[in-house]
Amino acid sequence: LFIDSQIVKWNVDLAIKWFKGDKKTKVVLDRIDVHYQPGSGFTSMGETKEMDGRFFISDNKFSKDRFLPVGPLHAETAQSIDISGDKMKLVADHSVYSEPHDSIIVRRDIDKTLQVYNMDDPPLAVKDPKDSGVFRAGKKVTIKLISQAPTSSLREFKVKVGDEVTIILTNHDKVEDLTHGFGIPKYDIQFIVNPQETKSVTFIADKPGIYWCYCTN
Repeated sequence: LFIDSQIVKWNVDLAIKWFKGDKKTKVVLDRIDVHYQPGSGFTSMGETKEMDGRFFISDNKFSKDRFLPVGPLHAETAQSIDISGDKMKLVADHSVYSEPHDSIIVRRDIDKTLQVYNMDDPPLAVKDPKDSGVFRAGKKVTIKLISQAPTSSLREFKVKVGDEVTIILTNHDKVEDLTHGFGIPKYDIQFIVNPQETKSVTFIADKPGIYWCYCTN
């Protein structure tokens, strides 16, 4: 219920009886308040043949007084509700970046994720420290970097104004969650590189001067 800021649990079979004229039938089984105005909702395993009727997630449109506003786009609220029993129960409540219009709840055994990338997958991976350096082909410059906490294979690199610069960075760490970041603030460059992953960015060096490159993660 968008206006009421509620999730309502009701019985479909009883609702059909009520629609056919049995007005004494109790259609609504339970109600629970959410914060605020539910915009989208999804059940656990609801988009599969194994729907289990255990949990419901309410992705809410407005957070109102829940979080401090940090700009025009406010953090909203997602709330997970146990719908398996006679009474619904709020089991998790957290902020989300705007209101998601699609989400899914799946069992943990279905979710098979990588923890560390395979360095051999990307053809641009800088696998050997000897391969790092500055490589020029006319006005195009390629910077090949290796990062391994807490060091980088190059302490500095120099290019000319007007060069098209491509930076290729490979994270050589193998520890889960040891993600590195790379940023050049004055060029609005910022990205992260997970363990054994390779990322690249291309930009035009159109501002003369000295610019710091930061590990941002």
